[in-house]
Amino acid sequence: MESLLTTASLALSIVLGLSWDQVAIHLLIHVLIEHDRADSNLVWGMMLEEYGFTRHSIPDTCPDCYTIRQFVMDHPKGTYVLATGNHVVALIDGTYYDTLDTGDYIPVYYWKR
Repeated sequence: MESLLTTASLALSIVLGLSWDQVAIHLLIHVLIEHDRADSNLVWGMMLEEYGFTRHSIPDTCPDCYTIRQFVMDHPKGTYVLATGNHVVALIDGTYYDTLDTGDYIPVYYWKR
């Protein structure tokens, strides 16, 4: 089960209000359906869609200068999941949640509920 605990697992657990075990079970179902890895953007993205999230692009006019910290300042209310390409961060009402300080990471896209 440890391989199912991806960088997305913490973010999904936080924004969906589910335990890590519940997230892992959901991810496993999508892994089997899609024949893909649990850390695939497709797999965890499908789970977010089931819970009413929609995916949005971040304009790349300044791709190396728009950080998670700036995204948080621009989006002080709401529930989001930010993707950096190899990391996933939960954001709820102006606070981002992660196992490390990812404020300087560059988000590529985000999910919003």
